[in-house]
Amino acid sequence: MTSHTSPSLADALAAETVVLDGGMSNQLESAGYDLSDELWSARLLAERPEAVTEAHLAYYLAGASVAITSSYQATFEGFGKRGIGRDEAARLLGLSVELAREAARKAHGAGVPRPLWVAASVGPYGAMLADGSEYRGRYGMGVDELERFHRPRMEVLAAAAPDVLALETVPDADEAAALLRAVRGLGVPAWLSYTVEGLRTRAGQPLEEAFGLAADADEVIAVGVNCCAPEDVRGAVEIAARVTGKPVVVYPNSGEAWDARARAWRGRTTFGAGQVKAWREAGARLIGGCCRVGPEAITGIAGALTT
Repeated sequence: MTSHTSPSLADALAAETVVLDGGMSNQLESAGYDLSDELWSARLLAERPEAVTEAHLAYYLAGASVAITSSYQATFEGFGKRGIGRDEAARLLGLSVELAREAARKAHGAGVPRPLWVAASVGPYGAMLADGSEYRGRYGMGVDELERFHRPRMEVLAAAAPDVLALETVPDADEAAALLRAVRGLGVPAWLSYTVEGLRTRAGQPLEEAFGLAADADEVIAVGVNCCAPEDVRGAVEIAARVTGKPVVVYPNSGEAWDARARAWRGRTTFGAGQVKAWREAGARLIGGCCRVGPEAITGIAGALTT
């Protein structure tokens, strides 16, 4: 947990490379939890909150300094489909931040000496649909409509006082524009991270244009990519650093591909800790993993960044 004597995450990124955590869902699944429904890991906020804390703790102990909350798929609309009202949904959103804080307290109690930060996950609109559309974008919605969707959830998460909002797995520059509007005035910094294919967003926009949206956003302390193939990281990092001048955040998948119809991962792992030095040289300052990247890989990243 951060304290008044700990640096802000923005200050830390200016001074050094910081290690992010890995995939929340695969850590929960490896602990034996079934996540095969539309709420994904957000379901455990209501049913097994202690499991979420333990998953965060595993990453802090593995070498991560930033934990991303289990709120990626947590929305008022998604909870509403399951009969969970707005007051309870707001409580669960706030709880996602507190569980990560509790994990940080436990990590410090177990002897972890470094500052630990909490990033509140704000997933894209497509995550709520649970149909793989976060890997396509272009939902048929305008920027105003998307801002109206995101702002209430972001207000609740910001009120829980995370260190940063993780505007993540964004497939579309239009949705990024909505998120950048919605984050204004919340009093919490943010990072903006696209899911990409090659040098374009999943919706097909050039990354120069997509990253350019955040260049002058004072709230944004880092920009980058996540939930993409490791092979797509280096080029994206170079563009993000050049276009924005901001620290770059990267947390790719293992290299396997998500089959939305089968709700399963296909292919082989191509992610290796050896790649992170090249990413750091290109401008990455916040480095971790996303889907199918577990604590062992995070330990590898932390080790690679200290040599």
